[in-house]
Amino acid sequence: MATTTEAQSNNEIAKSVFDLGAFVGDLGSIEDDAASDDVSLEGLEQELEECRNDDVVTNILSKGTKLRDHTKGVENNLRQVELDSIQDYIKESDNLVSLHEQIRDCDIILSQMETLLSGFQGEIGSISSDIKILQEKSMDMGLKLKNRKAAESKLAKFVEDIIVPPRMVDIIVDGEVNEEYFRTLEILSKKLKFVEADQLIKGSKALKDVQPELEKLRQKAVTKVFDFIVQKLYALRKPKTNIQILQQSVLLKNKYVISFLKEHAKEVYIEVRAAYVDTMNKVLSAHFRAYIQALEKLQLDIATSSDLIGVETTRSTGLFSTARGPLKNKSAVFALGERINILKDMDQPALIPHIAEAGSQKYPYEVLFRSLHKLLMDTATSEYLFCDDFFGEESIFYEIFAGPFAVVDEHFNSILPNCYDAIGLMLMIRIIHQHQLIMSRRRIPCLDSYLDKVNIALWPRFKMVFDLHLSSLRNANVKTLWEDDVHPHYVMRRYAEFTASLIHLNVEYGDGQLELNMERLRMAIDDLLMKLAKTFPKPKPQIVFLINNYDMTIAVLKEAGSEGGKIQLHFEELLKSNTSMFVEELLLEHFSDLIKFVKSRASEEPGSSTEKPITVAEVETIVKDFASRWKAAIELMHKDVITSFSNFLCGMEILRAALTQLLLYYTRLSDTIKKIVGGSALNKDLVSISSIMYEIRKYSRTF
Repeated sequence: MATTTEAQSNNEIAKSVFDLGAFVGDLGSIEDDAASDDVSLEGLEQELEECRNDDVVTNILSKGTKLRDHTKGVENNLRQVELDSIQDYIKESDNLVSLHEQIRDCDIILSQMETLLSGFQGEIGSISSDIKILQEKSMDMGLKLKNRKAAESKLAKFVEDIIVPPRMVDIIVDGEVNEEYFRTLEILSKKLKFVEADQLIKGSKALKDVQPELEKLRQKAVTKVFDFIVQKLYALRKPKTNIQILQQSVLLKNKYVISFLKEHAKEVYIEVRAAYVDTMNKVLSAHFRAYIQALEKLQLDIATSSDLIGVETTRSTGLFSTARGPLKNKSAVFALGERINILKDMDQPALIPHIAEAGSQKYPYEVLFRSLHKLLMDTATSEYLFCDDFFGEESIFYEIFAGPFAVVDEHFNSILPNCYDAIGLMLMIRIIHQHQLIMSRRRIPCLDSYLDKVNIALWPRFKMVFDLHLSSLRNANVKTLWEDDVHPHYVMRRYAEFTASLIHLNVEYGDGQLELNMERLRMAIDDLLMKLAKTFPKPKPQIVFLINNYDMTIAVLKEAGSEGGKIQLHFEELLKSNTSMFVEELLLEHFSDLIKFVKSRASEEPGSSTEKPITVAEVETIVKDFASRWKAAIELMHKDVITSFSNFLCGMEILRAALTQLLLYYTRLSDTIKKIVGGSALNKDLVSISSIMYEIRKYSRTF
C-alpha cells in the first residue's frame, strides 16, 4: 500500500515538471509579443540623465551593446535562475512532504492539548467560584461576630453603668466620709451622668427599675457630704486657726465634694459656696481689723500740717507754755536718711505687732503701710489660688475680699487726709509700685484694681502736700525767717534735704511731673534766699550768706547720690558766680588802691597819647603800701574766710582763689612799673612774685 502511494506521488511530480516547462515557454512567447509593441519614450531623457553616472549602464554603452539585447540577456538569466530554484525545490519535495506531515501531527497534538487545557480552565473557574462563595460567607460571619462583640461590649458597659452594686449602697448610706467614700462618690457620679446623657437610655426598662434607687443614693450622698464640708468650713471660724494650713491639709483633700455638689446638687453647692464666702469674709475682715489696730499703736508721727519748708520755728513765750521743738531739728520730715531702707526690704515678712510693741519700737507710717500691704498680698495670693483650685472659680475671691478691702480702705482713708509727710507719701507710692511688680511676677491679677486705686489716691495727696511746701516758700515772711547770721539758713537746709530725698526716690522712675514740681520748688527757694540775703545791710555778708547756703545745698545733694542733675548744676553755677564776687569784695576791702589802679591804668601803654601818663609818683604809694602790709592783709583775709564760711574746705578754696587773683593783680602792677620811665627806682620796694607764691602755698598747706 505504501509502494503504490509512493508511485502515484512520483507520477504527480513528473507531470508537474513537464507542465511547468510548457508554462515557462509560453511566458517567453508572451514577452516576445510584448517586445514588438510600441514603446513609450516619455520620461526617457530624465531616466538617461539619472543613469549617466551608473557604472553598469556606462559599461554597456562602452561595449556598444544594444540595450534591448542586454535586457533580454538579463531576463533570460533571471528566468534561468528561477528555473534552477524551482528544480531545487522539486528535488527537496520529499523533505517538504515529511515536514508537512510533521506539522500536521503537531497540529493534532496541539489540538488535543488545547482540549485538555480548556477542561482544566473550566475546573479552575469552578473552584474560583467556590472560593469566592466561601470568602463571602467568611466575611459575613466575621461581620456578625464583630457586631455581636460590639453589642456584647455595649451591653456589658450598659449593665456596668446602670447597675447599683450592694457595696456602693452600703458605703453611700452607712459609710464614713473618707477616701473610699470619695471613690464611691465618683462611681455614683458616673452612673448619674450616664442615665442623664442619652435619651434612649431614659426609655429603657432597666432604668425604670434603677433610677429611683440612684436618686435615693444621690440625695443621701448630698446630705452627708454637705454636713461634712460645712463642718470643715466652721472650723475656719475658730480663734487662732491657721487658715492656710487648714485649707491645704483638709479642704483641698476633699475638693471632690465641691465638684460632686456642683454637678448633682447645684442648690446645695450654692449654699456651700455662700457659707464659705461668708465665713472667710468675716474671718479675714476681723484679722485685718485686729492687725491694723495693732499697727496703729506702733505709728511714729513724722509731720503735721505746719511742718513745712518755709515755716519759721516757734519757741515758747509763756511760763507754762509747751512749744513745739524747733522744726529744723526734725530732720526726718525732709531728709530721707534710713527711711530709704524700706524699699530694700520689700520681700521681708510683715511686722509682728506684739513683738514690736514689746520692744517699744515705733515706725514711720510707710513701714506700717508696707507691712499691711505685704500681709494683704500674701493673704490674697493664697486665697486666690485656693479658690481657683477648690471651687474652680476666680470670681469668688472678690466676694470674699470685699470685706477685707473695705477694712483696709477705711483705715487708709482715715490716715491719708491727715498725712503731711511728703517723703512718706512718695515712699508709699514707690512701695505700691514694687508690690505691683511682685504680684505681676507671681502672675496673680486679683489685686491689680486695688493697688491702682491706692496709687491713684496717693498721688493727689502727695501733690497737695508738695504744694503746701511750695506755698510756704512763696508766702514766707522774710522778717520772721531772717537771722543775723551768714551761716546756712535752716529753711535752705530743709529744702536741700527735701529735694535730695525726692531726687533719690525718682532715680529709677524718671517721673517727669515730679521733676517739674521740683523745678518749681527750686525757683521758689531761689527767690526766698535772695530776699533773705538782701536783708543784710552790706554786699559782702549777702554774698557770704548765699555762698554758705549754695555750698551746703550742693553738699547735701551730693550726699544723696550722683543724681543731682539740673538742680545741682544750677546751684554750682550760682556758687561759682558768687565766689568770684566775694573774691573781688575781699580784695577790694584790703587792696582797693591796687585793684583800682590795675583795672583803670595798668592796661595803658606808658608812651600812649593820654592826657595824664602813668608816673612813678602815682604808683610809688601803692607799691610801698602793699609792701608794708601785704602779709598782715593776707592773714586778715584768712581769718575773715575762716569765720565767714561754715564749710572749711569751701573757705580755703575761696581763700586760694582770692590769693591767686591778688597775685594776678600784683603781677600786672609789676609789669606796668617796668614799662614806666624811671620805674626801676621802685624795684627795692617791690615784693617778689616768689615771696607771694610762697605765702600762697603756706596757706594752701593748711588744707
